[in-house]
Amino acid sequence: MRFSLLGPLVVQHGDRVVPLGGPKRRALLAALLFRANRPVSMSGLQAALWGGEPPATAVASLHNHVGRLRRALDTEDPLRLSVSPHGPLLRVDEGELDIQEFAELLSRAREARRRQDWQAVTRHTGAAMAMWRGQPLSDLPVLHTLEADVRHLCQAHLQALEWYFEAELQGGRHVDVTPELSRWAARHPLHEALHVLLITALYRCGRQAEALEVFETVRTALAEELGVDPGPALQAVHQQVLTADPVLLKEPPRVERRHGDTGSPKPVEPRGTASGAQQTSPAPRETDGPGSTVPAQLPLDTAAFTGRADALRQLREALERAASGGKPEVVAVTGMGGVGKSALAVHAAHMVRERFPDGQLHLDLRGHGSATARTVHELLATVLTDLGVPQPLPEETDGRAALLRSTLAGRRVLLVLDNARDSAQVLPLLPGTGASAVIVTSRNTLTDLPATSHLPLAPMDVEEQRALLSALCGSNRIERDLDGAVRILAACAGLPLALRIVGARLAARPAWPLAALADRLAPDGPGRLTALTAGRLGVRVTLAASYLALRDSESTGEREAARAFRLLGLWPGQTLGPADTAALLDRDPAQTEELLEQLVDAHLLQSPAPLRYRLHDLLAEYAAECVLAEEGEQEREAARLRMCVWYTLALENARLAIPEGGQLPPRLGEEPPALLPVFTDETQALTWCRQELANIGEAIRQAGELRRFDLAWRMAVWLLGYMRTSWWTGQWEAYLHQALDLTAQEDDRLGRAWLLRSLGACHGMCRRPDRAIRAFEEALVLFDDPESKAATLAYLSLAHGSAGHADQALAHARAAVELHRRTGGNRHRTAILLSTMADALRVSCHLDEADLRYREALGLWREHGDANGTAIVLSNHGDVLRALGRRDEAVAALHEALDTFRHLGNAALATETLVMLARTHAHFAEWPQARTRIDEGIDLADRHHLESWLSEARDVLATIESGVAGEV
Repeated sequence: MRFSLLGPLVVQHGDRVVPLGGPKRRALLAALLFRANRPVSMSGLQAALWGGEPPATAVASLHNHVGRLRRALDTEDPLRLSVSPHGPLLRVDEGELDIQEFAELLSRAREARRRQDWQAVTRHTGAAMAMWRGQPLSDLPVLHTLEADVRHLCQAHLQALEWYFEAELQGGRHVDVTPELSRWAARHPLHEALHVLLITALYRCGRQAEALEVFETVRTALAEELGVDPGPALQAVHQQVLTADPVLLKEPPRVERRHGDTGSPKPVEPRGTASGAQQTSPAPRETDGPGSTVPAQLPLDTAAFTGRADALRQLREALERAASGGKPEVVAVTGMGGVGKSALAVHAAHMVRERFPDGQLHLDLRGHGSATARTVHELLATVLTDLGVPQPLPEETDGRAALLRSTLAGRRVLLVLDNARDSAQVLPLLPGTGASAVIVTSRNTLTDLPATSHLPLAPMDVEEQRALLSALCGSNRIERDLDGAVRILAACAGLPLALRIVGARLAARPAWPLAALADRLAPDGPGRLTALTAGRLGVRVTLAASYLALRDSESTGEREAARAFRLLGLWPGQTLGPADTAALLDRDPAQTEELLEQLVDAHLLQSPAPLRYRLHDLLAEYAAECVLAEEGEQEREAARLRMCVWYTLALENARLAIPEGGQLPPRLGEEPPALLPVFTDETQALTWCRQELANIGEAIRQAGELRRFDLAWRMAVWLLGYMRTSWWTGQWEAYLHQALDLTAQEDDRLGRAWLLRSLGACHGMCRRPDRAIRAFEEALVLFDDPESKAATLAYLSLAHGSAGHADQALAHARAAVELHRRTGGNRHRTAILLSTMADALRVSCHLDEADLRYREALGLWREHGDANGTAIVLSNHGDVLRALGRRDEAVAALHEALDTFRHLGNAALATETLVMLARTHAHFAEWPQARTRIDEGIDLADRHHLESWLSEARDVLATIESGVAGEV
C-alpha cells in the first residue's frame, strides 16, 4: 500500500486508488499518517477534524469515521489501522509513506551538501522534488491543526529547491537551470534565497540587465507586502552584479535565509525487517519409476490473453516465491462471474508450470453453477490419487487432509482450485509446509481464507477492453468502425466473458460491421443478456449461477440476500447506501447493511466506497429480469414508492439543515418508510445532497411513473437549498423541467407554482433574466397566499435588476416589502427582503441608501447563520463600497465573501466575487492585484464552463490591460 501526502491525499493499493470518503475521513487519515506507527489521542484527532470548536457530536462522529476508515483500509490490508488504549494507530511499513522518503532524501542531501558532493545533492534533491505533487492536502478545505504539518512540508520543499539549484550552479549548469529556476522564483516572489540563486544564474548567463530587473522586482514585492528591505544575501549579490564582480562567476552564491535555515522534516526511523538465513529450494522429487507420471492437468491457456498486467505480476511473484522454496503461497483470485478469474489463474499457471516439476493440478470445485458442489472428502481423494499416493486412503476427511500436507511438504506442486464456493471447501486442500503453491478462484471474497495474497479482480478498464477486442476481431476491423467498437465496449461493461462472446460472434460473421452487433446490444435492442450468448458461453447463465446459489440456498440469510439483489434491479444504475436501500427492502438499516455486504462478498454487488453500493451494468440488467419474474407487481410498486417517499422526506431534512431562510414548500406529511438521515449542520446536508443527487433524479422519474406527482415536484423544489451553491452543474434545471412536465399531467396548481418559481431562481442564477422574469410572473399568478406572493415579488425584483430594469426592480422590491410588512414575517425573511431592496437600490444607483440597507440586512443574515446568503450580501455590498470610493471596506467585504464561497464550493459566485475584486483593485489603480484576481477568476470560470462569467472576466481583463498600458 502506498500513502501519499505531498499533494492531494492519495492511497493506492497496486494500481488501484483506495476510496477514502469525505474531507473529515481524509483529515483523520492525514493526522494518523503524520504520526505513523504511533498512537494518536482522540483529542488530537478531534482537533484535526474540527479545530478548537468541535460539535457536540464530535466524539461519536470521530469513532464512526475511525471505524469506516478502518474498514476501507482493512479491505486492502487487514489490521492496518488498530485502536490502542492511547488512541488509534496506523501501521506504515518502510517505503509506504512519501513524506518519510522525502525526509530521508533531504537528510541525505544535507549530508552531501556538508561534504560538498554536489552531484549527490542534485540526485537526492531531484528525487525529493519529483515526489512533490503540489500543496500537501490541497484536497482538504480546512486544515485545522494539520496546517502546521503542511507548513513544515512546504518549508522542506523550499529547502530542497534551494539546495537543488545551488548544486546545479556549483556544477556549472546555469544555462540549463535558469528557466526552471525562474518559474519557481516567480511562484515564491518573497523568497529571497531563490532570487539570490536566480540573479546569480542570470548573471552567469550574461544577462546582467535581467538579473538587476529581478532584484528590483523582489525588492518592490518585499516593500509592498512586508514593509522590509532585502536581506544581506540579496543585497550582496545585487552589489556584485552592479560592480561586475568576477567572484560571482566562480564562487557559490550565499543562499542562507534571513531568519535562519528551515530544516526538513525529521526523518522517521524505518521499520526493521526480520532477516535470517536464506532458504534453498527443495530438490525436485524423483519419479517413482518408469511407470509413474507427473500430473499436468492445466487446461488449455486462454487464446489472446490480454490485460491484467498488475494482477498477473502479483500472481506470478507469489508463485515464484513458493517455487523458490520460501514457504507455501496461497493466492485467492475473486470477482464477479465472467470477470476472468479462471482465465487469469490458468494463464499465470502456464507461465510458471516448469517451476513446479512435481505436478500441476487443476480441479473445478463446482462452487457455483448447476452442478452440485464437490465435497472436501471427494476432492482430497482426487488430489492424493493424482499425486500417486498409494491406496487405500484414510477413511476420515481429516486424515486425508493430513496425508495431503505430508505429501506436499517435500514437493513442488501447483494446485489451481477453480470455482470455490467458500473457504471451508478449500482449507483442507492447502499445504502446510514446503514449496507448493495454490491458486483459488471464487465468486465469494473468501476473506477468512488464510491466503498470502488476495487479488480482487474488477471489470477491465477501457484500454484493456480495447486491447482484448482488437486481439479477438482484429485492429483493422475496429479502425473501420470506431463508433461501433466504442458502443460494444460500453455494452460489455468491462466483462471479459462478454467481450469474448462478442469476439466469437464477430469471428463467425466476418461480413458484419461492428455497428450491427452494437445495435443488438443497445438498450432498445433484444437485450444485452440475450445478445451476449455464443454456443455454450452466455453472460446470463454465468451471472445466474451466483444469484441462484443464494436464492436456492437452505440459509434464510442467503435467500434474503437474493431478494435484496433482485429488488435492487428496481433502482438501476445508481449508487446506494444502507439507509435508502432499507426503504427499498423494507428492512432496518443494520440488517440492510449486512445483506448488502453479503452481496458484495458474493460479487453480485460492487462497493466503490465504504457503505456505498452499486450493481455492475450487466448484473443490473439481470437483477431487473429477476425482480420482474419473481416479484409481483404490487410488491414492485410498493418498493419503488417507499424509495420515492424516503427521498422526499430525507430531502426535506437536508433542506431544513441548510439555513437559507427562504419560504419553505409544504411538507409531505407521510410516515418515513425507513430511518431518515439526521443532519447536524449545513455541511452534512450539502454533502448528502451532492452524494445523492443522481438518486434524487431517479426518484423524481420513478415518482412520475407511479403517478405520485406530489412527490416529484416536492423533491425538485426542496433541492433549492443545495442548488444555491451547485446550480451551475445543470442537473437542477433538468429535474425542474422533468417535474414540470409531470405536474402538467394532473393540473397541479400548487406544485406548478413552486416549480415555476424555482425555475425562475435557476434562470436567475444562470444569468438568464428574461426567462427568469417570465417564470416568476407565471408563478405569481398561480400563488394565492400573501407570503408566497411576497417572496415571488422579491425574486421578480432581482430578475429585473439583473436585466437592467432599475424602475421595475425597485417597484417590485417595495411591493414585496410592503406585503411582507402587512402579513408579518420572520427576521430572516426580513433580511431577504432588505437585501432585495438594497440590490434594487444599487441597480438604481441610490448607493448611499443601498449601503444602509445592506448593513441592516447583513446583521440579520449573520444572526441566522446562512453562510451563502451572507456572502452574497457581502459581495454586493462590496461592489457598492467600491463605487462609493471606500477601498478598504470594499476589499474586506469581498475577501470574506470569496472565502465563504470557496468553502461552500460555490464556483459561480466565487468567480463573480473574484471579478468584483479585480474590478475594485482596478478602480483604485492597483494593477498587479487586479491582474492576479482576474486571472484566478478566468481560470475558475474556464474550469467550470461558466461562459457568462468568463465573458465578463475577459472584459475586466481588457480594462486592466488598458489601465496598465495607460500608466506605462
